[in-house]
Amino acid sequence: MPDYPAATQRSRVRVPLRFNDGYSVDAELVTFHGLADGQEHVAMILGTPSATPSTTPLVRLHSECLTGDVFGSSRCDCGPQLREAVEQIATRGGVLLYLRQEGRGIGLYNKLDAYALQDEGLDTYAANTALGLPEDARDYTAAAQMLTALGITELDLLSNNPDKANQLRDLGITVGHRVPTGVFTTAHNVRYLRAKVLQTQHTLPLAELTAG
Repeated sequence: MPDYPAATQRSRVRVPLRFNDGYSVDAELVTFHGLADGQEHVAMILGTPSATPSTTPLVRLHSECLTGDVFGSSRCDCGPQLREAVEQIATRGGVLLYLRQEGRGIGLYNKLDAYALQDEGLDTYAANTALGLPEDARDYTAAAQMLTALGITELDLLSNNPDKANQLRDLGITVGHRVPTGVFTTAHNVRYLRAKVLQTQHTLPLAELTAG
């Protein structure tokens, strides 16, 4: 049994989604009571995983990125990853957890301060450290609570980040396979992506990154 309190579903509502490239899909958004960090995280149910019981649901833990997800910033790959994940999960059936963890958990203002330090030559992790903040402050206890409240204790994880899989396993969630996302390079994010590979072992092929 997990050593954290159970969360419960609070509400469910259907929301039609439409992206800038014209892709559209219906999602069911679920909110929760009792999440460990007190944040307003949302589960986005896509496709019909229950229609094929033999298929393990595909799940992504997507950390909120206002600059990338909403404003289309090319300093990161968050917006394209979100768009790709929604379609992949809708096709197979599963859940996207939209987690309020801006800037790997340090918050929006601190993330923008870190951007300023990156403009002076620091990488994304060194910039956090220079601000006296963790390189990655994210904790996925709330994600495990959300999945358990949805009846999901076994999944395939759509992620390049091994820490997400490791934390979920430590929290009692069975991660069968880790499915990599695409590589979304721009002229502005290659150093950022390389740092993720070299510092935290993200599964991104460096050959593709050097072409950015």
